[in-house]
Amino acid sequence: MDLSAISEDLAEIDGQINDIFRALSNGFQKLEKIKDTNRQSRQLEELTGKMRECKRLIKEFDREVKELENANAADTNRMLNEKKQAMIKELNSYVALKKQYASNIDNKRVDLFEGPGEGLGEENVLLASSMTNQQLIDSGNRMMDETDQAIERSKQVVQETINVGTDTAAAIKTQTEQMSRIVNELDSIHFSIKKASKLVKEIGRQVATDRCIMAMLFIIVLGVIAIIIVKLVHPNNKDIRDIPGLAPPAPSAPSRKLFWYPN
Repeated sequence: MDLSAISEDLAEIDGQINDIFRALSNGFQKLEKIKDTNRQSRQLEELTGKMRECKRLIKEFDREVKELENANAADTNRMLNEKKQAMIKELNSYVALKKQYASNIDNKRVDLFEGPGEGLGEENVLLASSMTNQQLIDSGNRMMDETDQAIERSKQVVQETINVGTDTAAAIKTQTEQMSRIVNELDSIHFSIKKASKLVKEIGRQVATDRCIMAMLFIIVLGVIAIIIVKLVHPNNKDIRDIPGLAPPAPSAPSRKLFWYPN
């Protein structure tokens, strides 16, 4: 069904959504051929931006459908709702595909932690053959103490990392919610601006029509005033032929032809 027959705005939004779907399809096909992780991330960010734009357009499509719901027939409303659900389903498929690629990229990025160095300085090394039992015990106790302290420090670092990660995740969640609210408000403002533009155009057309009517009324009033003035100046004249200067010229007498007859 041609949406332009229902609403030009719906047809325009539908065209923009279809363009984004084609761009997403081509983008994911291109993403499969990219091997570099950084390039994959940049491509995925670009596709994510297109998906956000598509989500905004689907919301605007839904608003237009709801505004036209009372003016359309039941079959038309059902068709529009089915089309909206199809758009949402297709967008969700791209979202799932995006999550799959993002997970694969994250799995490739493995952080490598460097372990403790093997071997000690020669100045701190004593051969076991040259150490007494007490020295071996003392050396073992020192190594155990150092190991315990290293473990405690590692635990503190891990705990601090967890705390920082928790705080960061909470901050990101708050910022994401704020951004979502801002996007929704921007969508509402954009929709209101479009409606205001349409209203201004309708008011402009109505003003032009009113001006034409006023011009016609002005001409009629001028005609009435002219007739009143003529009646006031020549109250006894009922015919235009009686008004001096407006009477048609009198017909001239027929010319008499002279004929010559021979004697």
